[in-house]
Amino acid sequence: MEIIILGSGTTVPLAERASPSIALFIGKVFLLLDIGPGTVRQLAIAGLTHEDIDYVAISHFHPDHTADLIHLIFATRHPPVLKKRNPFTIIGPKSFSGFLELLKRPYGTWLDLPAGLMEIEELHTENRDRRQFKGFTLLSSPVRHTPQSIGFRIEDTSGSSVVYSGDTGYCEEIVDLAKDADLLILESSFPDGQGVEGHLTPSQAGEIAARAGATRLVLTHFYPDCLGSDMEGQCRRTYQGELILATDLMHISVP
Repeated sequence: MEIIILGSGTTVPLAERASPSIALFIGKVFLLLDIGPGTVRQLAIAGLTHEDIDYVAISHFHPDHTADLIHLIFATRHPPVLKKRNPFTIIGPKSFSGFLELLKRPYGTWLDLPAGLMEIEELHTENRDRRQFKGFTLLSSPVRHTPQSIGFRIEDTSGSSVVYSGDTGYCEEIVDLAKDADLLILESSFPDGQGVEGHLTPSQAGEIAARAGATRLVLTHFYPDCLGSDMEGQCRRTYQGELILATDLMHISVP
């Protein structure tokens, strides 16, 4: 599996950090984890094309994780793209279909796609779920952020695993989901001592990674206050494994 961090920031606009999105390649399968504002352009900057996406997995409905769904669907309607576009799937929390219909409403028919081109797969939000897709298995679990928030565990056919928290506070569910993960990607929104309900600090993220036995930990989703702190030092209070602080367009391999 290969990963490109498309956006390591938050809802706060920063020149060097886009809103949350991660490109994950599992062999030839292209999975996008969240699709915050500017993601489609970030794909182009990374040398990728939105029409190659096979799956988009949405962790929850906040705008900084979903806003470029509008751009993705509208760009898919571009006739040269539409002519050759293969079917793709949006994976999201339960009630995602209703959320998408409300998101599309102001645009009339401008976000309508031909039948069968975009499929919707909804996952449970009250307990764990498991789905088998082409080339990978996806496991999900509710996490502590909003009633619809879920984290993802992606396992390829060789058994390698990547876990992505989306937005979450400290909870047992993300520890369990991340058990023995080869790569654990956790949000780290605010510095130690300034924690906010429903989000993690670096030391909390480190504690989750340590308890889960994750081989490598990536911290991402940095608000400006966290960027101005010693994130590595705070995380090292609780985690001694390999630590990566995400930056936009960073490439990471998962053996």
